[in-house]
Amino acid sequence: MKDVYLFSGFLGSGKTSMLTDVIRQLKEKKLKPAVIMNELGKLPFDSQAVEKDIPLKEMLEGCICCSGAEKTEAQIQSLLLDSDFDVLIIETTGAAHPVEALDAVYSPLFADQLNVKGIVTVVDTKLWLDRQSLTPQVRSLFMEQIRHAHLLLANKMDLLTEAEQGQAIYELQGLNSHAFILQTTNGRVPLKLLEDLKTTAQVAKKDIIQAPISAMQLGSRLVEFTGKEFTQEQFEEWVRTLPHTVYRMKGYVPIEGIKNPMLFQYAYGMVQWLPEYLNMPAKLVVIGENIDNLPIIGFN
Repeated sequence: MKDVYLFSGFLGSGKTSMLTDVIRQLKEKKLKPAVIMNELGKLPFDSQAVEKDIPLKEMLEGCICCSGAEKTEAQIQSLLLDSDFDVLIIETTGAAHPVEALDAVYSPLFADQLNVKGIVTVVDTKLWLDRQSLTPQVRSLFMEQIRHAHLLLANKMDLLTEAEQGQAIYELQGLNSHAFILQTTNGRVPLKLLEDLKTTAQVAKKDIIQAPISAMQLGSRLVEFTGKEFTQEQFEEWVRTLPHTVYRMKGYVPIEGIKNPMLFQYAYGMVQWLPEYLNMPAKLVVIGENIDNLPIIGFN
């Protein structure tokens, strides 16, 4: 299993500064990092911060989420096949929603090879205090990136007065009470703090798995279907019983009477089935909030 970190944060918050410092710490510990960087522009300015000996995949002019998810999966698959690394860091564009970014990381083809440690969000605290100046859509995204983080870096604290620092931390805690908040300048975070993040992925091999409730909100489950088949109606009936905190599902589901498991995708209440012409592994990735105790397959 290779550890994976998702670095999130609004445009200009200090993600790249954090990335370069974390890479330095990994190399000092004799760990080999690999990086996937997602940028909105045509030129990979941020990737110039990554040293030449580190495996690097770039995605330009597009989001790591939505239509870019398949490209991201291909990049990860390529790294797993061709590169020697211990830790994968995915730096998302400042315009990426954390749920979409996590969705892009998980493919049923290699989800059991990756140990997603968590989402680290860098917060520009000066911008946070001035967030009312943002458009409603941008402000909403800014807050979602904070709300779904497993670790928050309250960055640029040196630009605030002591009173403003206290206000920023108090408000961030109110928005995300689950995440540890580290006050930083220049996005510097001790590697030990990252390594201590709890795993978000669990492999469920039984119909219902009993697991302790995690303190983290956004996480994932990998379900493996072992010799069991369903009708599409049965499966969709189970899907309708899921709480609204299940945001995404994708994978290959064995359906009665059909030779190969079908490609199944779910997003915010909408389901999609597509025939698969290759015999893909019967696995399903579920992404949502507080899903450790979720009965993954609720019918016999």
